[in-house]
Amino acid sequence: MAYRVLTRTAGSSQQQLKLLSDLLIRSFSSGPKNVGFIGLGNMGGPMASNLMAKGHKLHVFDISKDAKESLKAKGAVPYDNVAELAKASDFVVTMLPNNDIVADTYDTIIGGGGIKNQTIFIDSSTIDPNVAKAVQKKVKAAGATFVDAPVSGGVPGAKNATLTFMVGGTSEEYQAVKELLEGMGKKITHCGGYGMGQAAKVCNNMMLGISMCGLAECMNLAIRLGLDPKVFADIVNASTGRSWASEVNNPVPGIIPTAPAASGYAGGFATGLITKDLGIASAVATSSNSPIPLGALTHQIYRTLMAKGLANKDFSVVYDFLKNTEGK
Repeated sequence: MAYRVLTRTAGSSQQQLKLLSDLLIRSFSSGPKNVGFIGLGNMGGPMASNLMAKGHKLHVFDISKDAKESLKAKGAVPYDNVAELAKASDFVVTMLPNNDIVADTYDTIIGGGGIKNQTIFIDSSTIDPNVAKAVQKKVKAAGATFVDAPVSGGVPGAKNATLTFMVGGTSEEYQAVKELLEGMGKKITHCGGYGMGQAAKVCNNMMLGISMCGLAECMNLAIRLGLDPKVFADIVNASTGRSWASEVNNPVPGIIPTAPAASGYAGGFATGLITKDLGIASAVATSSNSPIPLGALTHQIYRTLMAKGLANKDFSVVYDFLKNTEGK
């Protein structure tokens, strides 16, 4: 009995050493890779395009035929089956809307025999850290590698390959994915173990939602007090109130030509997505017994916008909502 246990332990250790060796070899190898990309929306489409621009061969999937055709026109190979896509790929990046879709996608890949021992899966969706940990365990049990690597920087960052990646996994896994992620971003940070990339992203997005609501509220107040919005925006960006929202995505139309506010709040980071992320923040705050009064209030505000049919508008539309609301 003891011999069998020792044999199994030794075999397991040998498998782990081989996996570690494969990861190290991959981390130092350069040149084009076969990369699968699942989820070609406002963020995923530009990210996949940037990988192609780096010379990688892309295998792509999306429920939208138009999204797949757009990448096909640039040279990508489209798939109708995520398991077949995974079989053809050395790396697979997933960029999907929510917990359930991420979990279902990986279950489909595993159930369809899409796992290869050498494949590294990178999930750049924004999901609950506990879901990321659960998916990692399933992928590992099937014989492959999984890291969570959500992003920050929005659509402009996705288009310009200037995203920040927050990676959860081992140091070796981080090194194995770093070069590929550098094709889509400018800052790649190892946040710790599995789920820690998602933990960082959820906290960051809660701050993003809070700061956008704060900026929208203050811009509305300044305008009602008679300040020129451009003058006040310049003051904010040269003062202590400065933030990503004020510099890149000011919610008042006419201040930043490239901001969603300039085009009726189309595109950008959807209200539905920030509401989802704030819901994740609320859930993990409850499970960790952490008070988040501002996060909870911000979540309530965005849920109100959702109820008003604004789910597909950029989350800066909160300004338009406040502008048309009378104080009490």
